[in-house]
Amino acid sequence: MFRWLTKRRRAALRQAALPAAWQAIIDRNVPYASRLPADDRHELAGHVQVFLAEKSFEGCGGLEITDEIRVTVAAQACILLLHRETDYFSKLVSILVYPSTYVVPGGQHVGDGMMSLDEEARLGESWISGVVVLGWDSVLAGARDMHDGHNVVLHEFAHQLDQEDGASDGAPILSQHSRYVAWARVLGDEFDTIVAATRDAHGPVIDPYGATNPAEFFAVVTETFFEKPRQLKARHPELYEQFQQFYRQDPIALIEGTR
Repeated sequence: MFRWLTKRRRAALRQAALPAAWQAIIDRNVPYASRLPADDRHELAGHVQVFLAEKSFEGCGGLEITDEIRVTVAAQACILLLHRETDYFSKLVSILVYPSTYVVPGGQHVGDGMMSLDEEARLGESWISGVVVLGWDSVLAGARDMHDGHNVVLHEFAHQLDQEDGASDGAPILSQHSRYVAWARVLGDEFDTIVAATRDAHGPVIDPYGATNPAEFFAVVTETFFEKPRQLKARHPELYEQFQQFYRQDPIALIEGTR
């Protein structure tokens, strides 16, 4: 019964008109969304309505949460949900937003059972316990520049997709069980060669931070897939194909105006 009520409420939210002020924020801050075809913009607007109704935002470091912050984060996060069956980042409860890069003191959990001994400056992080932390200036900069290959919201919410099965391992829930074999082969091969790619004479397409572990690889490649799709496909065609199938989107076609 609860699941049926949730589906009904979400359907109603998706059908509601997006407030004009929210649409103006998306138009101003998330230029990627303006490139989407009309059907996708409508779908994105519906996802934003559900996301903002279900997730809580909390300002940290003196930051006051505004609609601009909420909508800018939601629009980017929901790009990852287009064309897919979704439970709206099912593990996620709260988004904590700092004004800018924030410092994590030593002794903090940093994932995979590891603890940080020294202070560390961060742009964002994703907790498997249901929290995403973001620096607002990085959120805004990443949203407005759609070609630099760096987007903290896409990165951290890719982690949330990865963590939906209870593990942070670079293997999100795929649409068909048979796809895991190709996913593991392609991502495993590419992960093993990413360090060598950093020595490429043309420079790496995938940020070397992706070599940290498989979870970071998935999140970093997600950023690259949406922001540098041509370069990713040219240098890593099998990887591009796997992400195209997972996200059910083709950013190259979007750039070239064929969608």
